[in-house]
Amino acid sequence: MSTFVPCKGKTACRDDGVKCLTCGRSFDEIEQTRRLIDALAEFVCTQGYDNVDEFAAYVADKVEKKVCYRREMFRNSIVGKS
Repeated sequence: MSTFVPCKGKTACRDDGVKCLTCGRSFDEIEQTRRLIDALAEFVCTQGYDNVDEFAAYVADKVEKKVCYRREMFRNSIVGKS
């Protein structure tokens, strides 16, 4: 597994043509993350939510739970094969 390093901002970004030398993430990973964030922002704007902070906290909580669940299912599938 790897550790996520958040972007330090476009002014701090340095690259080698493949990845950011500041955060270490590939340009593909950075672009995918931007698309996901953009889609969520567009959804919030379309819905007209006033409480963006609550929506963002809800999404963050759900993502964390879903990742933990999937990792547990993966570990269980490996144990079951032994």
